[in-house]
Amino acid sequence: MRSTRYNAMFYPVVEIFSALTIGLTLWYGGSLILKQALLPGVIVAFIQYIQRIYHPIRDIAEKYNIMQAAMASSERIFSLLDNEETVKNPPAPRRPQQLRGAVDFQDVWLAYRPGEPVLKGISFRVEPGEKIALVGATGGGKTSIISALCRFYELERGAILVDGLDIKSWNKQDLRRHLGLVLQDVFLFSGNMADNITLGDPRISEARMQEAARRVHIAPFIEHLPAGYQEEVQERGVTLSQGQRQLLSFARALAFDPKILILDEATSSVDTRTEILIQKALQELLKDRTALIIAHRLSTIKNVNRILVIHKGEIWEEGNHQELLARQGLYSRLYELQYRAQESGDPAEPSSHVTGGL
Repeated sequence: MRSTRYNAMFYPVVEIFSALTIGLTLWYGGSLILKQALLPGVIVAFIQYIQRIYHPIRDIAEKYNIMQAAMASSERIFSLLDNEETVKNPPAPRRPQQLRGAVDFQDVWLAYRPGEPVLKGISFRVEPGEKIALVGATGGGKTSIISALCRFYELERGAILVDGLDIKSWNKQDLRRHLGLVLQDVFLFSGNMADNITLGDPRISEARMQEAARRVHIAPFIEHLPAGYQEEVQERGVTLSQGQRQLLSFARALAFDPKILILDEATSSVDTRTEILIQKALQELLKDRTALIIAHRLSTIKNVNRILVIHKGEIWEEGNHQELLARQGLYSRLYELQYRAQESGDPAEPSSHVTGGL
């Protein structure tokens, strides 16, 4: 607001002084012309001189306005940088000698605002190499479970163990190096294909990067580009399709070779052919890894080891696909709603039907 006030004040002030100067020149010069002490052409010349004098002054006023806008932006940046870190590393961090990938939630409570818990007593265990799916209506707490595991927030109560060690005893950076997080909205950086797979990490060789791309079936597309792996990628990957961005994110995860993989609805908003490619890439990506899969399309998680139905921050049901259908509970209701939507040919996102149905 201060920047806007300066912008509204300085430029008009310069214009007012310019108009007053020209007015004074015409008034005084006109009197001299009437006295035949001055030629009219001299007045015209002086008016042009005045306009030329005020032109750089206008530029200075404009630059001052730009500087004020920059200072307003910098205040916001510095305010962000001055925020204290809320999730801190322990003084003496610990880590297992060899990561196996076991994850254990023990009575986990999480709240973004005091007194408003989004997770309420979440308890489950994932064995090394086991694949579990988290399903439920939007806002049920699925993403909060992932955020708690990645230690984006401090827990109110309970503990999360990775290979028997509380994540609070881990160095955050070490913990996150073993977590592969593939989100529904993939972010690609401006640069080239290779940089978006390796993220500039010198530990990932070119051969390893190309092998990762081949295994997730994005290599043929990249190799047909004019510059191949050096092809330019615009910010957020605006020149690529949703499926291509998703496959690139799989290649990125595979190149870093995490022991624990987290997927957030990897097959949404893509056509059938691309979904088949993504499913093949997922099979390659999930080999020998512990996986937590957030899914809205229940047809994509039939083959996981276990399914957790999350509703209102709690685990309502647990079991495999057939067991949960046989119970005729919440999961069965979710599945029935999606099946009806597909049978009717409704193009709407199935999750919207699920949310409304609950």
